[in-house]
Amino acid sequence: MGEDRGPHDRCSVTLLAGTSVAAGVVPDDTVAGYPAVNTFGGSAVGYLSRVEFASSVAGRLTLYDRLFVAGAYAFNASQALSAQPSFSARLPGTSYKGLEIWVEQVTAGTLVQNVAVTYDDDGDISRTTGTVAAPAAMVVGRCFQLPLVAGGNSVKKITNVVGSTASAGTFNVMVLRPLWTGRMAIANDADVHDLLRTGMPIVYDTSALFMLAALDSTALGVPDCMIEIVNG
Repeated sequence: MGEDRGPHDRCSVTLLAGTSVAAGVVPDDTVAGYPAVNTFGGSAVGYLSRVEFASSVAGRLTLYDRLFVAGAYAFNASQALSAQPSFSARLPGTSYKGLEIWVEQVTAGTLVQNVAVTYDDDGDISRTTGTVAAPAAMVVGRCFQLPLVAGGNSVKKITNVVGSTASAGTFNVMVLRPLWTGRMAIANDADVHDLLRTGMPIVYDTSALFMLAALDSTALGVPDCMIEIVNG
């Protein structure tokens, strides 16, 4: 999926506040708020085979596996992380490529939140996103993506988080693995993506499914989504 650093709103009902600023956590489907995924037999993996989706407002829905979340950080945080848990068990082929770093607003901010994240890529080389400004003062649940540097397009672990410019508010830093995306071209639009359109990405029975909505209107609207996962 292409990079999109514009504002997104979360559709998950998972509690916003992170539970660790110093190490972060790897959430799974047993945590309240994430959809439960039945245990798979055989190869112990599943495949996203069908998505039915709609929204009262035009825009795009994107489904992720939320691999890692750290926070909640103060608006002016400067935090080094250590003893971070590994999320490699939820990566097909243990590949760290294609992962994304996102900021999630936990409590409302004033002024414009700036965030810089340092991370290790799959070659254990330290990289930085540089300081990235949010699109505007952040409301609760609003998210924005941080760019990965050229040559460092994989994320193995987050090692440092710095916040600046804003004068209030708290935020989480997340590592997300994109699974699927679909667009509603007009208000009250609906569509169904079968296995040919989902591409059958691998889903684990521990996956923490997490959805973001990038809507064309300032109104959040009412997104609706039903997914089918087949046992591999």
